[in-house]
Order: sequence, then structure tokens, then C-alpha cells
Amino acid sequence: MAERIDRRSFLARGAVTGAGIVAIGASGGLLEACSSGSSTGTSTGSGSHPNGVSTVTPKPGGKLIFGVESEEKGFDPTTATFDTTGILYARTVFDPLAAIAADGSVQPYLATSITANADHTTWTIVMRPNVVFHDGTPCDATAVAYNFNAHKASALTGPAVANIATIAVADPMTVTVTMHTPWVPFDYYLCGGIGGQIAFIAAPSMLKDKNGTMNPVGTGPFVFGGWAPNDHFTGTKNPHYWRPGYPYLDTIQFKPIPDSDQLLNSLMTGSVDIIHSSASVVTKGLRSDSSLGYIDDSTHVAGEPDMTCMLLNLSKPPFDNPLVRQAAAMAIDSKQYSQVIDSGISPTSNGPFVPGSPFYAPDGYPTYNVAKAKQLVQQVQQSTGSPVTVTLNHVPDPFTTKIAEYLQAQLIGIGMTTTLNPIQQAQIINTALLGGFEAQVWRQFGAIDPDLNYIFWSPTQINSVYSINMARNTDPAIETALQKGRQTADPTARSAAYQEVASLMGKDIPYIWADRTVWSIGAQPKVQNFDNPTLPGGGKAFGMITGAIWPTQVWISS
Repeated sequence: MAERIDRRSFLARGAVTGAGIVAIGASGGLLEACSSGSSTGTSTGSGSHPNGVSTVTPKPGGKLIFGVESEEKGFDPTTATFDTTGILYARTVFDPLAAIAADGSVQPYLATSITANADHTTWTIVMRPNVVFHDGTPCDATAVAYNFNAHKASALTGPAVANIATIAVADPMTVTVTMHTPWVPFDYYLCGGIGGQIAFIAAPSMLKDKNGTMNPVGTGPFVFGGWAPNDHFTGTKNPHYWRPGYPYLDTIQFKPIPDSDQLLNSLMTGSVDIIHSSASVVTKGLRSDSSLGYIDDSTHVAGEPDMTCMLLNLSKPPFDNPLVRQAAAMAIDSKQYSQVIDSGISPTSNGPFVPGSPFYAPDGYPTYNVAKAKQLVQQVQQSTGSPVTVTLNHVPDPFTTKIAEYLQAQLIGIGMTTTLNPIQQAQIINTALLGGFEAQVWRQFGAIDPDLNYIFWSPTQINSVYSINMARNTDPAIETALQKGRQTADPTARSAAYQEVASLMGKDIPYIWADRTVWSIGAQPKVQNFDNPTLPGGGKAFGMITGAIWPTQVWISS
């Protein structure tokens, strides 16, 4: 697939190590959270597709080949970069502490209970008994505590769990996690989807092994069977899996196919059995063939999807000037963008939340107005005596270049001299972290709970060397609203807090919004039940989540 923005999160590309920045991954992101897809598999295309839900008695056995749009850099949850592909890999060999239920709530998975005290400063996790890792060691409280401490020490995942003060083993099956301040949505970090990287519990032996990221050891439905990076990753059925009867498949193999056209063609020709994609060209092709199993998340979202945007650097010219930011926002018509770039498949956006979300409210973001934008540019030029010049960074693949050229044309149209600057994918995140940019083509912020984006929006995440708040928006009112959202348990108050965040962003304009990502799954008719996962207690789990499904319940018919 043509690379789209930052592959959904800053942690996809780099981690802070001391005073430097190290690029560590090709895709993904810890805090991209559990941006949830449709549990019903509703397609907006014509015709009636098989929707990945089967009530027929499963047929055990067989091999499934899954075409994925990117490759991972490893399996260690404390150092690897779990984007959608990473979550698929993780759900194959690991299990999460919790999972998102069909109603959007957090329910135990490896744990039997996850509870907070009255003020949400202490969380208690009780583990499921008699679960062992693939190496035969117990998945108990000691193992979970070891994982959490490893995350706290990690340059990659440490910032996400900085609010954790202490981790204690209360008894062989119970871990208590004490926070510096109340943390109401902490359990969403344990959900095992995008943003749930800390949820997947690895064997301590794996985390201690310097080469452990190449040899995953978990409790999951499949045992690691081999990995040839950029070619295939194979898992074989775990004969001692703790969930009776699962998995159905004997073997699952993932094949990275980054080119969107090739990915779609691989499914159409039968060289792979199932694919996922965030590319509109793939979604369009899947919708046109009603014989294929198909789902997407275009209409059913249990959180916030990824947002395509232009990331601005508010700490340096020209976007340190709010008038320039207003003009840029007025220059981009999200409806036109969706049609030109994504064939009208991706819904428009003008903020971090979508209509229908409890966190959405009209936010005051500037409306499309070319005439007014031109006036603002002229006003800035008159006051400074210099033209407004912009350098727009982008990854030099065909699709992202198309986005950059579209944005360039709109900015030039209002009088901004705009130059495109291609930067290779491995470097673009470091450029954002270190502040060496004016604007970048971007995609981020998918989250089932807004707190999962705290480190990207908080002014506390800005410093003179690097900034996890890559827009470098210093508005103190945003921190106040974010803390209200994190520390209050009242749903109405939490909604109001994040509506305030959106309103402040509409005023501050750290991002120029375009449209939101639609993920789709396509499968050969023989692939059964790919969107029908269950929880260990028997209830329904959410199906496709930002392009990631659960491999546990999938089976293949004759």
C-alpha cells in the first residue's frame, strides 16, 4: 500500500533514547489506541457480501494466508511498533489482559477481573489461573508485573505509562497498579487493540532475551513458527491453548504486501485468503465484488478513527502565526479532498472526533473560505513585509505524494509559496519529534478513548530537544481539559472535557483536517467467521478494529 501519513502514530517510527531519537519501526503505534471497526461488518458498497459471521459448525484444520499492508520490526511489546499488522501478529502469539466487548466496554481476557478503587488511583488485576506461556512457565502476577515494569523502563512505551507510580504483586495471581494521579480510562490501555500494546503479556524469558523480539513467547492461540521479515510470519496451532476448542486453524501465515494494487490482486487471484487495507482503492475494489467476504468501518465506529491531516509546527514560522494557520485551514475543502484523494470513500473531518461520538461537538474550526484565506495571507505579508512560505514534508510514495501535491495546490491558491520536501519514511517521524519541519502530511489519533492521545496533545510533552506533542501546541487550557477527562469518572463531565479539547484545537489549529480513514477486510468465500470473536466468558467481542481481526475463531470451509 502507498504509505499514508505516519501509519497511525508517533510510536510507529521512533523512540526517545536519552537525548537522541532512534527510528525503530516501519509502521504502527502504541497509542493509536483501539480505534474500533464495525462489529456487524456492514458494507456501504452495492450487493450483499458475506460479512465474516458464521453460525455453521466450524471445521478444524487448514492454513490461512493473510495479506497485510505493512511489516513489523519485531514482537517485543516494549520495543516493537504495534500498528495494525503488529496487533495481528500480537493476537496470534500473545493474549491481552482485556478486550473490547461488542458494546464498547472493556472486559477481562487473560485477566479474570480488572477493577479500580473509588478514586481510580489504584487498579487491581486478577489473573486467570492455570495459563502458561508457550515455554511452559506460568502467566501469573509475577509475569504481569515484570511486563509492566519493562514498559515503564522502555523508551518506546514508557511515556504512555508515566502516570504509573508502583506495581506490586499482591498474591500469586493479583497485581496492583498505583497511579500518581487518578486514571479513569487506564483499563482501555489493556484492551489489546491499537493502543493496547501494553496489554499483550509476553513471557519474562522473552523480555530478558536480547533477541527476544525475533522469537516471541506468549500464551496465544498460535505458537511462533518462523519469521522471514518482509516475506512471511508463520504461527502454528497451540495444542495447549487455555481456551478449549480454539484455535480452529492448524497454521496461519501473514504476508506483507505494501503495494495496494498488488495486495488487492493477491486476494482476487487467490494467492492469499484474506487481506486488510486502509487504502481507498482497495476498499473500492472489494466493494465491487459481492462474492468476497467484506466488512469495513465506514459507518460503525466505537471510538475515534484515524484522522488524515496536515501536522503543523506551531513553534516556528510560518505557522507560529495564528493568522497563517487560519488561512491554511480555510484553504482546504475536506469534501473535495475526500473526493479527489479517497474517491469519496472516506468521510470528511474537521476535528479529532466524529459526529455521533460523545466527545464530538461543533468546535469552531474555520470553514472553507478561499477569499477570506487570501485576505489573511495578504494581511500577514503586509505586516511582515515578506511572502508566506511553507515547506511541506511528505513520504515520497505515489499515494502520499498525491496528497502532498493536492495540499500544495490549495495553499498556493491562497497565496502561500509552498515547496514539497520528500522525506523517507524511516526519518519523517524523527523530523516531527525534533521539530525540524514546518508542516507534514500526517495521519493519527485513532482511539477508543481520547485519553489514549494524551501524550500527543499535552503541553507537558514539549521540550527543547524533542516533543511527543509534535505540533508543539502550548495552550495550557488543553492540559486542564485533558486532566479533567483523565481524572473524572462521570461520563457527562468526561464528554464535556474532550469537547473542550476539540474546541480549543479548533481555535489553536495545530492540525489542518482532511478526512478520516476507512479500514476494510476482504476474504475468499471459504474464510469463515473472521468478524465474530467471543470473549472467554462467552460474550461477544468487537470484531474488526482498525483493520485488525482476531485469528482465534477463524476457520476455513471446504
